[in-house]
Amino acid sequence: MTGGAVAGARQRASAIPFAPSVRWRARLRPDSIRGMTFRRPTEADHAAVLDRVVEWWPDGRGAELASLLPRLFFQHFAATSMILDGPDGRISAFLLGFRSADSPEVAYIHFVGVDPALRGQGIARSLYDAFAADMARRGCTILNAVTGPTNTGSQAFHRAMGFSLADPVPDYDGPGQARVTMSRPISLLP
Repeated sequence: MTGGAVAGARQRASAIPFAPSVRWRARLRPDSIRGMTFRRPTEADHAAVLDRVVEWWPDGRGAELASLLPRLFFQHFAATSMILDGPDGRISAFLLGFRSADSPEVAYIHFVGVDPALRGQGIARSLYDAFAADMARRGCTILNAVTGPTNTGSQAFHRAMGFSLADPVPDYDGPGQARVTMSRPISLLP
């Protein structure tokens, strides 16, 4: 199957097409999304997202980051996640997130990736805003995420998005795996 045929199969398989709101599209630079398609992921996207993560973080971190993206996110959280396909049919950005089963007022963003060539154009912010709006419609009032204590770029981005950041929590994700927890009310859409 060619790359275009694979992309077409992924788009046809998407049970819930994703159409960004006017407010969301207004935050993007028009030239950054021309010819791109927003949609929900499917299980068939798993390998392509892993490939893109390895490609987008070529410093060796890509393989480590890809390990944070098990297939279950594409099997069980597709209805709350989103993908942006480029004009060439390749994935240009994605957000994997979900509503907490144990705390239904909480929505959690697990991972966001944007092609380095498209960073700084409002795409990640727009993915966050669209996810928050979707979760608000589902009854969520709090948006949570975590990042590494040395990932100062992520921390700055989240602060700019209105998140409160806690001090690093030692062993949050296991021995030696400290994380910075981040939270904001969903009503705070900057």
